Amino acid sequence: MSILRTENFTKSFEENIILQNVTVEIQKGEVVSIIGPSGTGKSTFLRAVNFLDPPTAGEVYFNGVKIDRKNIDGIRRKMGMVFQNFGLFSHLDVMENLCAGPIKLLGKSRNEAEVKAMDLLRTVGLSERARHFPHQLSGGQKQRVAIARCLAMEPEVILFDEPTSALDPTMVGEVTAVIRGLSKTGLTMLIVTHEMNFAKEVSSRVFYMDERGIYEQGTPAGIFEDPQKPKTQAFIYRIRSFHYKVESRDFDYVAMLAGIDNFCFSHALEDKTAKKLRLIAEELVINIVVPKFGVCDLSVSFLERLSRYEVIVTYPGDSEDALATAADDLARVMIHNTAGEIVHTFVNGVNKLRLTL
Repeated sequence: MSILRTENFTKSFEENIILQNVTVEIQKGEVVSIIGPSGTGKSTFLRAVNFLDPPTAGEVYFNGVKIDRKNIDGIRRKMGMVFQNFGLFSHLDVMENLCAGPIKLLGKSRNEAEVKAMDLLRTVGLSERARHFPHQLSGGQKQRVAIARCLAMEPEVILFDEPTSALDPTMVGEVTAVIRGLSKTGLTMLIVTHEMNFAKEVSSRVFYMDERGIYEQGTPAGIFEDPQKPKTQAFIYRIRSFHYKVESRDFDYVAMLAGIDNFCFSHALEDKTAKKLRLIAEELVINIVVPKFGVCDLSVSFLERLSRYEVIVTYPGDSEDALATAADDLARVMIHNTAGEIVHTFVNGVNKLRLTL
């Protein structure tokens, strides 16, 4: 029997239908990542499942029991939720944040609750922060406390609503590391996330949300490496790529380089590889193509099946290999020494330089 099931699940806000007739089953021990563009109902799905914002129509079942307003309080004790904004009690220290629920709702003794809380704080690496207040913690630490607090209630299911979206990029890893560890314990989890590498690594199943429901679902390998439906394919391609359009010689090269850095960070590239990608794009665009042609389009992509990266620069004009004819000898030599395959093509008035790494 499934631990969580929806039947003809619909959620709307006045005339705006967000989710329509969603029927799905979650098995005990599954880790399901929910991905997709903004505004497609990912967080709405979690909130409606937990009756924080009840469905407009349809049913939700937990361990075979239909959830309604009468039994939701009891079910919520078994179905925890971790929010984007942490949701800690600001007037309580970390220990008290973890103990309040078990003592008041589960009937635990203070000693029992504190022993369990300290064990959980060790699990998330924060035992030394037990008597700190939320304002004394970093964003990543607050979210780890929020996860520990959720675990203190001994849930059968945890719903994570974009647990890293409010964090500085440097803090994302400490939170995903905790969730990654939980994924190996057999705990059932639903995770709304924009961290695609993380989703691919921890999930047993992935939902891609679009068109008012679960547009496509499958294994991480199936969704991220071989998506079957057009919108999933387009989404996966976008997250594997960085694009920048140069429209004049006075373009914002800082924004372009920052975009490349973000692409490298999101793909967890080794520093050596990231530097090579940045060098190729910087030398080719800034020092070779733009000075001569004025405009170009840059694309940096990860070719997963080939396990390599690709840089493509397109520019107008007559057929000309900008790299081969470059006046900047140093830039040309650095690119040739860094890139693997380099190919120039000319089709329909557009030059294309493709370099692989």
